[in-house]
Amino acid sequence: MQGFLDYIFKYLQLVRITDIIDILVVAVIVYYIIRIANETRASNLLRGIAIIFVVFFVSRWLNLTALNYIIGATVQVGVFAIVVIFQPELRNLLERMGRIKLGRIIDFSGGDETEDAELTAASVAAAAANMSSTRTGALMVLERETKLGEYLGTGTRLDANVSSGLLENIFVPNTPLHDGAVIIRGSKIISAGCVLPLTSNPNLSRELGTRHRAAIGLSETTDAVIVVVSEETGKISVAHEGSLTRNLSEESLKRLLIRLMTAKADTSEAIEKMKFWRSK
Repeated sequence: MQGFLDYIFKYLQLVRITDIIDILVVAVIVYYIIRIANETRASNLLRGIAIIFVVFFVSRWLNLTALNYIIGATVQVGVFAIVVIFQPELRNLLERMGRIKLGRIIDFSGGDETEDAELTAASVAAAAANMSSTRTGALMVLERETKLGEYLGTGTRLDANVSSGLLENIFVPNTPLHDGAVIIRGSKIISAGCVLPLTSNPNLSRELGTRHRAAIGLSETTDAVIVVVSEETGKISVAHEGSLTRNLSEESLKRLLIRLMTAKADTSEAIEKMKFWRSK
């Protein structure tokens, strides 16, 4: 036993601090890749790739020449196939990385940002509650760090101050702008009647209509907060980070929007979410 411990200690002495940092960084990267993959359809594809690699190394160990050649050729071509197959997931990962800002370490913003968020949240919540009572369908997007310029051009430019009355008027049935989404930046309604991308998630409930699927689709690729009012049931939902929170009241919607719109980092945002749901 002492000889084994001496053997381990001998090799531990060769480990440098940089080696430990290197291992930790790689471990964190792998952890977050697996975590993101588990939230998407990529999880099954990763399992398939893992099986192929296991078979590849087993075939080399057993000297199965033909099988080893076929799998080796497949792996070489598969590198390019992975980029194509995982394109939405890779884009989502890069966008999340791009949202990290050094300015978040120190907050130089004043109270105006919080005031705008509270005003916008109150107006959106009031409009959603009124439209819920009349079962008027609505789709309202609150822009955060990720800019939504590519979707602004699909609608009609407004540049109007946010108000519950204006939001309700936009979504009156059979009006020119009621069928699309409203995009809100700060305390301004930038554009209305915008077209959003639909989610490709096959596991969603069939009772979710086009508005809900568009809300989830946008939340999968951006950090926007999307409020949906169902035309069929009048229920209010919020899509964020690929998930959908349903059956919100005016007050709970307002509180959730304020917390999400004023969150400065992903970690603090998650903590605020937990506090919010515990207080309900």
